[in-house]
Amino acid sequence: MLELKLKVINKKGDTLQVSDWGSRVSLVHTCEYHEGDFIVLESNQQNVFVVVSFEDSMGETLIYLQKPSVSFYIPFGEGRICYSPKSFTGDKHLITARMATEEEVGRYRNLALNPYDQHGDIGYYPHSTANVETRGESVFASRNAVDGIFENSSHGSYPYQSWGINRRPDAEIKLDFGRTVSVDKIALTLRADFPHDSYWTQVTLAFSDGSTLTPNLKKVAYPQEISFEKKDIEWVVMKDMKKAEDESPFPALTQIEVFGTEK
Repeated sequence: MLELKLKVINKKGDTLQVSDWGSRVSLVHTCEYHEGDFIVLESNQQNVFVVVSFEDSMGETLIYLQKPSVSFYIPFGEGRICYSPKSFTGDKHLITARMATEEEVGRYRNLALNPYDQHGDIGYYPHSTANVETRGESVFASRNAVDGIFENSSHGSYPYQSWGINRRPDAEIKLDFGRTVSVDKIALTLRADFPHDSYWTQVTLAFSDGSTLTPNLKKVAYPQEISFEKKDIEWVVMKDMKKAEDESPFPALTQIEVFGTEK
């Protein structure tokens, strides 16, 4: 039986709050967060599916837990502005984790969604990485492209965060799933703060099975869907992006969705 435990730990390594073990656990942290605080999720198993809510204003998300202990670091300062102003504030925080149901795991869904994605080897998936994030600012980090927020009529702090490429023609973003999944559709939502923004007319999608796709894109604000025969993959990279011939130097990505099922 899957057993989970939650902790809140400060930068000194002191445990501030801890839950009991269980297949469904919750933790009420009754004080304000301080810089350096982080949440730990422990499991008696690894390579399992867990539904977590590390911040009650952000809701539950299904993740694939590859390690027996993972950490989520509470964002502060500049790192917080890509989140809702309601998130991680106040002196009462409800944190939850539970074993995912077979129905949740087995259904056709967006396998890229993870609003709790962070930099580094986080140990849970899906996980995004990129070779560039504009000026290293949180509002242009790769995690913004998988956070499930589609507001793309502007740019900058929440809810207009996006993946920004700092004008790099060799920019790439990679989505790792941490296991093999079966996918048949990708949807790209470009940032559409026109005329500030440009857009890509074509991108390359490279998959872990060695295959590639080169879909053409339009100057639109809605998600652009790319359907294809089912592929069994562990990751996908978006690269070789062709910018439109317009005056703006700023194409950006608001969301990437990867639809499919578990293998």
